[in-house]
Amino acid sequence: MASTYDLPGFVWNKATELTDGVYRVGVNIEDPDYLFEGLWPIPDGTSINGYAVRGEKKAIIDLTQILFDFPDRYTKQLEEIGFPLEDVDYVIINHLEPDHAGFLPVMAKVNSKTKFYCTPKAVPGIQAFASIPLDRIVEVNDGDTLDLGAGKVLQFFHAPNVHWPEVMVTFEQSSGVLFTCDAFGSYGRVDEVFDDQISDAKQEWYIQEAERYYANIVAKFSRFVVRAIDKLAPLVPQISMICPSHGIVWRSKKDKIIDAYIRLAKYADGPAEPEVTVIWGSMYGYTKQMVDRVIEGLHSEGVKVHVYRVPKDDVGYVLGSAWRSSGLVLAMPTYEYRMFPPMAHVLDDFGRKEVKRKKVLRVGGFGWSGGASKEFSNLTAGLEWDCLPEVEWQGHASPEVLQKGYEAARELARQVKAYALK
Repeated sequence: MASTYDLPGFVWNKATELTDGVYRVGVNIEDPDYLFEGLWPIPDGTSINGYAVRGEKKAIIDLTQILFDFPDRYTKQLEEIGFPLEDVDYVIINHLEPDHAGFLPVMAKVNSKTKFYCTPKAVPGIQAFASIPLDRIVEVNDGDTLDLGAGKVLQFFHAPNVHWPEVMVTFEQSSGVLFTCDAFGSYGRVDEVFDDQISDAKQEWYIQEAERYYANIVAKFSRFVVRAIDKLAPLVPQISMICPSHGIVWRSKKDKIIDAYIRLAKYADGPAEPEVTVIWGSMYGYTKQMVDRVIEGLHSEGVKVHVYRVPKDDVGYVLGSAWRSSGLVLAMPTYEYRMFPPMAHVLDDFGRKEVKRKKVLRVGGFGWSGGASKEFSNLTAGLEWDCLPEVEWQGHASPEVLQKGYEAARELARQVKAYALK
């Protein structure tokens, strides 16, 4: 009978020593059909990283998900580095989301003596998810430390709403390793653990996947990301590595991921990049005729254009592009007195993720009656968009209407360039 470690499509991961006494324990989600959070496509997978720190006492930081054979792999890696579950003294819970803490009930059952360290806000969640008794839970205040002996000291910093209320990050003082859980994370499976083990092109790919991850997972909480980064700023000169729970470990180019997150957080208030994301849907091709002219108009002004068709293109990718773009074009027909349904879904997600303060043009046709315009206004009312006059028509768009769309796109591009320079 084949071992669970030989399952097709899943690659065995070895624990990696990051520095003396500090280890990464990670697995990769490999299934191309798996949806992260049940929502977001990750065709290139993602990693789930836990960490272990050895002093005179042993601590593990973040766990793994009850998914596939991950508990077996996680446990096996810990055993290989001398951390059998029964010998672990402390479990540090930076974040309670089940991809990092799903293994908690097993850990608590296997090891009856370990203590679980977390923020006060995490306590009700730990009991709800894992039924761990209060006498095994240690609440840590912002800045508290835990001395593991042999020079290893963990320090805890609360980072609420990045992206759950109970989140914290953990800093190992002697080595300068910062364990950040979802902060500074990215999509993408991990084979080589460190940034300096991969090419510059591969690093940029992880940054791009960090942008999509950010837009999908963290964007709504950008103001809290800024606060957390500001809080950690005094630590930056001491940080030797940034160790997120998804993605590679950044040690040679730590500033790259920090700067990326600062930039992504600032997009929440606008402006973003001098780019336009065109999102369109068409029932019979009439709206598509206008989309082609709009794209021509945008290109005539020299702006970078990203084009997505809904529902063909997943909203997870649309969100990533829209978050980094200062300008949006929304092109859709009226459907039964309302908006084309896949576009309504996109705008609902924009509202949930607070894709705010964009320069926007809406274009679209209708058959017997309009109505998309009203629903568009209702769905975007709280997003503080600066909308150009919309271009709407019945039936076929005439050459005059197509030209109107072309000129509106040019004006949008000019506004985007001026806006993004501020």
